[in-house]
Amino acid sequence: MEELILSVEFLRSREKVTARVVSEAGGVREYSSSRSADVIEQVVDDLREEFESAPPS
Repeated sequence: MEELILSVEFLRSREKVTARVVSEAGGVREYSSSRSADVIEQVVDDLREEFESAPPS
C-alpha cells in the first residue's frame, strides 16, 4: 500500500514565490522570497535535514 509522505507546492505572485511543504515529520510550513532560487534552496535544505534525521522505514 502506498501513502503520501510529502507534498510540495510552488506558488508565484507578482512580488514573490512561495513554497508550501507538507510532510509527516515536519507538518505544514511555508517559505517565501522574491527569488525563486532562494525558495527552492530553503525547501531542499529543510527536506534534506528532515529525511537525514528520519528513522529508516
